[in-house]
Amino acid sequence: MSSPASPAPPAPRFGVNYTPRTGWFHSWLDLDEDAVGEDLQAIASLGADHVRIFPLWPLLQPNRTLIRPRGLADVRAVVDAAASVGLDVVVDAIQGHLSSFDFIPSWLATWHRRNMFTDPEVVAATAELVRSLAACVADAPNLLGLTLGNEVNQFSASNHPDPDVTSVAEAEAWTRTLLEAARAGAPAGMHTVANYDAAWFMDDHAFTPDQSARLGDATVIHSWIFDGTGQRYGARSYEVAHRAEYYLELARAFSPAPQRPLWLQEVGAPRSLLTEDEVPWFVASTIENSLSCPELWGVTWWCSHDVSRSLADFPPLEHTLGLFDEHGRIKNAGEAFRDAVAAARETAPPASRGRAIEFPVGADALLGRSAAAPGGSVFEAWMDASRAGERPTVRVVREQAEIVAGDTRTGGAAATRVGS
Repeated sequence: MSSPASPAPPAPRFGVNYTPRTGWFHSWLDLDEDAVGEDLQAIASLGADHVRIFPLWPLLQPNRTLIRPRGLADVRAVVDAAASVGLDVVVDAIQGHLSSFDFIPSWLATWHRRNMFTDPEVVAATAELVRSLAACVADAPNLLGLTLGNEVNQFSASNHPDPDVTSVAEAEAWTRTLLEAARAGAPAGMHTVANYDAAWFMDDHAFTPDQSARLGDATVIHSWIFDGTGQRYGARSYEVAHRAEYYLELARAFSPAPQRPLWLQEVGAPRSLLTEDEVPWFVASTIENSLSCPELWGVTWWCSHDVSRSLADFPPLEHTLGLFDEHGRIKNAGEAFRDAVAAARETAPPASRGRAIEFPVGADALLGRSAAAPGGSVFEAWMDASRAGERPTVRVVREQAEIVAGDTRTGGAAATRVGS
């Protein structure tokens, strides 16, 4: 008697990071629900099934002990508007950092300067905001969950102009505290932390790969080719086409559970490196290659709408990243995304990965992370193996013990050790 077949894995989700067409994220100051509805309807027309939204921290919590009911109500209104057009929602809880601008409340700055990650009163107040925000959307049937901010870990980075100096233990304690607050407010949600790639590639960064891969309900990555990939290898290079796929496999290598979901939560087509003619190729190849990664939960594209050129002081590329322009007209990127999503619905589940590229790391992944960055030995070895058709994965090797978590289904495939 044959054993029952394993259930097919769920199909990956496809979504968009929602940047309001009118007023950008400053639109939270005076929410226009009609404009939001139009934007969300346009996103749904691409075949997307979810959006990620970004209420600004200073508007929700302008004082350490004041969480504005109107601010929470506005978030719920956007969640409900998304439901009306068939979109699920992920709410980012701490903004945080967006498109080169920092959004922190005045009670953390200048004369009131405190460390957001370590000051006990600040952490308690931030946790209360996360809990309150989660509670106000917990019963929404289209809520996917909360994400802790947008690359908030950049505030702790050594290259930040005014860093909140933080240890690895303190970074983990902060993350755990806020995730527990999200769970207290919305027990059923998929709650995650959205660290930018310094956590994976910067040797001295307090937020580590282990934290991203073990805390929360999915491992989140933000993959951008302006991290050195496009500059080093060229816009239409093999490395650019497979950047997100590599990053997903690297993230999977740190997972403590073979079937932990992987979420490509941010990826976009920067015109600082790509021409308009190259954008459709990049969109299609990024999504197609990402679909070859087992445990992919979903892809959420950055972003829905271009930042209006009437707004000042943005890096030029921020005015070009949308799937729609600032007037709501679909761009070639939007058409390519729509077509890639439609094609993905017909794609078979991915096969097991091939040879594992070993990645030696120090205790708590504090040493040698830069070997995995573009130009590093792990990155180069993976790309060489991928170019040769080996569909490689990554295997993390600790100082004292080896953890095999890149792909437990390779059937003992050979591994290649690289790195420092």
